[in-house]
Amino acid sequence: MTKEIVLAAGARTPFGDFGKALREVPLTDLAAHAARASISRSGLKPADFDHFVFGSTLFPDRDTLFGGRVVGIKAGLPEDVPALNVIRACGTGLQALISAGQQIKEGQSEIALAGGGENYSRMPHVVTTARYGHKRGAQVMEDQLDWAYRCPFSQEYMGETAENLAEEYQYAREPMDDWGFMSQQRAGAAIASGFLARQIVPIEVPAGRAMRIFAVDEFPRPDVTRDKLAKLKPAFRAEGRVTAGSSSGVTDGAAFLVVADRGAAEEKGLAPEARLVDWTAVGVPPRIMGAGPVPAIAKLLHRQGLKVSDIDYFEINEAFAVVNLHAERQLGIPRERTNLYGGGISIGHPPGATGVRMSITAMHHLADSRGRYAVVSMCLGGGQGMAMLLENLRR
Repeated sequence: MTKEIVLAAGARTPFGDFGKALREVPLTDLAAHAARASISRSGLKPADFDHFVFGSTLFPDRDTLFGGRVVGIKAGLPEDVPALNVIRACGTGLQALISAGQQIKEGQSEIALAGGGENYSRMPHVVTTARYGHKRGAQVMEDQLDWAYRCPFSQEYMGETAENLAEEYQYAREPMDDWGFMSQQRAGAAIASGFLARQIVPIEVPAGRAMRIFAVDEFPRPDVTRDKLAKLKPAFRAEGRVTAGSSSGVTDGAAFLVVADRGAAEEKGLAPEARLVDWTAVGVPPRIMGAGPVPAIAKLLHRQGLKVSDIDYFEINEAFAVVNLHAERQLGIPRERTNLYGGGISIGHPPGATGVRMSITAMHHLADSRGRYAVVSMCLGGGQGMAMLLENLRR
């Protein structure tokens, strides 16, 4: 009997700006907060879960190397529930959902909790020359976060690969600035309407000697003007086209979803919200890694016998605005059906959480609009693309 993989009960923390609201919160605490909220929203008991999947690209604290195990237990899952850590660059959060789905498809699991998070604000600096002695001279302190933002092949910053894509396909700066402005406006509207608040679980954070409730994404700049974006200097090349205003934000946060076999979910009283229909992963030239969503989406649609016109909504991660412009031009994806609530440029991009955040957003949009299909997609550092197809079950 074919397993039907379903998703439900999405929850995430607000995303914190780099070095700000969440910098004192260990990653495993941050992730456990979102995981507990997802369990609570599901109406299930911790003992109903048989697997836990956690995605994170970097390890900022002592316990994050064992993050999946630590977060699962901190979230209240029984000790006999196994845990899996996954990493797939910018698609890490999406891979967590897929890995849980694969376990279910293979009959290894029935009800899993999957998601991920990052706290880049806590990443340490390291000395790589100290272990076996350093005879003389200064020892260099390296920023581990810097490692994550460079192409592993060319050592270019990821923003330089966006410049390569813009140059190769002749995308001008102005439409990138337009996309960045649109992303900020859409995020602002989604905050004002309460759309984003539906997925966010407020968290208590330090505020000097006291504590405060952090409840709204910290990175969006809805008041930024188009003129101000036009005046920003290129971020990666002196004569470049990519600016801070058309690049994703460095943010902290965590997000989770319940991933389950439909039959097992309904037997336990969980109401499925969406079906995880299919997914793809592809490789592209690392120097233009932002091209990744195009072949990933094309492959996904071909596998399912669908066209772009059959998809009611797209979430394509705004690693850089040129990524979205490229998908728009190459595949004919309408802007009025893409990233309607902001994206990586406005909300930010913690890779362990991003794919889950996008999936929750897509699920909520389909439920509100009574649409059928959504595609969630992104490019990945090192030259890959991923795409996932969701079907609304709340029509």
